[in-house]
Amino acid sequence: MNRRNFLAASIAACTVTPAVAQPRFNFEAAAAYSAERRGVSLMVVQGGQIIYENYPGEGGAERGWELASGTKSFTGIMAAAAVQDRLLSWDEPAVETLREWRNDERRRITIRDLLSLTSGIGGGPIARPPNYDDAVATRAEAAPGERFAYGPTPFQIFGEIMRRKTGGDPLAYLQRRIFDPLGIQPTHWRRGSDGNPHMPSGAGLTARDWARFGWFVLREGEGRVDANALAQCFNGSRANPGYGLSFWLLRPGLIAPGRNAGIEIDPSFAERFGGISMAAGAGNQRLYLLPELDLVIARQANGVLQALMRRNRGPDWSDAAFLRTLLQG
Repeated sequence: MNRRNFLAASIAACTVTPAVAQPRFNFEAAAAYSAERRGVSLMVVQGGQIIYENYPGEGGAERGWELASGTKSFTGIMAAAAVQDRLLSWDEPAVETLREWRNDERRRITIRDLLSLTSGIGGGPIARPPNYDDAVATRAEAAPGERFAYGPTPFQIFGEIMRRKTGGDPLAYLQRRIFDPLGIQPTHWRRGSDGNPHMPSGAGLTARDWARFGWFVLREGEGRVDANALAQCFNGSRANPGYGLSFWLLRPGLIAPGRNAGIEIDPSFAERFGGISMAAGAGNQRLYLLPELDLVIARQANGVLQALMRRNRGPDWSDAAFLRTLLQG
């Protein structure tokens, strides 16, 4: 694909001058940092154009890779589209759809609570998403808003809500509403034994398609999704200021999903380059969004299973170290 034609439909909208000084990109050093940590793709898009792409090892422009928990970010954007389509509202009680919750403590849980992981329902084992029925049957352990609990169960509950609201496969709604207009075609998407798609993990995309999705989000939905609804995905909660609605927000107060997640914050980035949000998954799959720089960075790696099992992971990953290497020359 010609670099000048990448995201051609969006380039006309890219006339915003960043409010911060441009970084001194060091692409080769950043690519080396990534490759040393199982990296298979690195793509940098600015102003709607690819300014760097690299596919070391087994990587390739047409090859899709498991996004692991990077998949979660699709649920927030799906929900924003559903808000625009009047299928739901962010603060709608989930019990309006999940009537089996009407007589217990879960009746207070909202869509926002589920996607911010503050519903009070435990996350469950990260690598084993429950089937939709089992997720819906999970009882709350705390009141909504009290604490942040990372894991797949709330996203599977959201999947069941979308299944009921759309009367079909929630992935079909995502494909029709978001992916098809963008020309995105997942290379695979894992499903449970109930046949329903895993909403917190299991999607596979090429780096170009993941970057295309990131650009769509950075451009506030490009008129296809209500910008105000989409903006809600980037508001943190009191329980975790560093997690919005399915997106990580690299800011002070962030509660990481675990000690080995590689999520390390450098406060100076916000001062120099503006706020940074990201989708993140095991094996250090990363999609960084830097609105002030009009910049999207997609990074993929192999070895998701090894990362989840903490075996042969190689050198540790640090978001701060990677971004310093790329942005500060």
